[in-house]
Amino acid sequence: MTDTLRRRAPLPTRDGTLKLKPRAAGAAEAAPQAPDSPKPNKDWRKPAAGSTGRNRAKASFPEQANAEPERRSPRPFRDGDAPRQGGERFRDDRPRSDRPRDDRPPRPTGDRPARPFGDKPARSSGERTAGERPRWGEERPARPFGDRPPRRRDDGSNDGSAPQPASRPRGEFGKAAEARPPRHERKQWSGEARPAPVPSPLRDDGSIRLSKRMTELGLCSRREADEYIEKGWVRVDGRVVSELGSRVKPDQKVELDRRGQTAQDSRVTILLNKPVGYVSGQAEDGYEPASVLITAENRWAEDPSENRYLRTHHRGLAPAGRLDIDSIGLLVFTQDGRIARALIGDDSSIEKEYHVRVEGSLTDEGLKLLNHGLSLDGEALRPAKVSWLNEDQLRFVLREGKKRQIRRMCELVGLKVVGLKRVRIGRVMLGNLPPGQWRYLGQDELF
Repeated sequence: MTDTLRRRAPLPTRDGTLKLKPRAAGAAEAAPQAPDSPKPNKDWRKPAAGSTGRNRAKASFPEQANAEPERRSPRPFRDGDAPRQGGERFRDDRPRSDRPRDDRPPRPTGDRPARPFGDKPARSSGERTAGERPRWGEERPARPFGDRPPRRRDDGSNDGSAPQPASRPRGEFGKAAEARPPRHERKQWSGEARPAPVPSPLRDDGSIRLSKRMTELGLCSRREADEYIEKGWVRVDGRVVSELGSRVKPDQKVELDRRGQTAQDSRVTILLNKPVGYVSGQAEDGYEPASVLITAENRWAEDPSENRYLRTHHRGLAPAGRLDIDSIGLLVFTQDGRIARALIGDDSSIEKEYHVRVEGSLTDEGLKLLNHGLSLDGEALRPAKVSWLNEDQLRFVLREGKKRQIRRMCELVGLKVVGLKRVRIGRVMLGNLPPGQWRYLGQDELF
């Protein structure tokens, strides 16, 4: 009997039966194999003769080259399973009563008895985890005495187990309020004014705020005083005070630290000859403020000061006084609060001299009224020094500066002001400073 190769039955395919290629002569003798075990093709990656050479997805075994892949289900199919796309099936979603019965017997009802109450012992409080609340029916540990006062009853009494601390009802906005009687039992308002508040006994000793005291001593302004106090540059009787709102007595010694004095020395004061058409403070009605003229190009070439112009000199620079739009002359800008308070403070006594060109006739009685005796806005003016410079100019020396004061004074005596120029503030003169230019205040100059 000759050894012949057993042929497997051809597998059905879409195009017909499977066609197998003839094996090589010594293929069967190469290695003994089981009859049904397929032999792997070692040269399956090489393209066959006459093929295009494209790498297609090929089967691992030649027998499965033209076979349809078999799709397997995770469980054996049963009757009643609904078909799915691609031939795959899934479990039927129909109600169990509408599905065909399978071989399994139905589950008997009531085969599981109900769990009796209390079959599981309750855990002790020590077995609970942090934050876990005790279960229903579980005994809670007794609360230690004294950790919480007993609850007050409606009549205001307690159970007597512990002393009840005095408490007051909570009023509006969570603040404690006194117990108030009902509305119909309250005292009716009599219409009398409330009594004046009683002054605090802390201020009866004559103490004042530290910042105000520093201003009175001329050390700095109120704003600068608060800044120096916060930085710890102020000493009271040799002790540093850095708390805002601190109060001192008039007999206590207040001094500024060397760091504060250095900061004050670095502040600058600028003198400007303001021309017509500029306002002293903020811009208004289309007019620019006079501070726009303080530039490096407008600095007076003959300025005797050795200060170097810096952009930081504009920081905190404010006008100390004012001049009208149609007035010209000396205008002061400063960073030093001491100078500002000395020039425009309520208790300022520094003289300001003006040259005023007027139109009209002035009698001797009118000249006396200009010196003293006029009132503006219901308030008497301080004594002034008014005299003739020439036929059409008056010289005014004032110790105050109300709004348009000189022009309104002249109107009261029948004069019209056609030109006004400020030439002096204290001991500082305008001099030869050209209009629209400025210079620094010298270290040896004082108002």
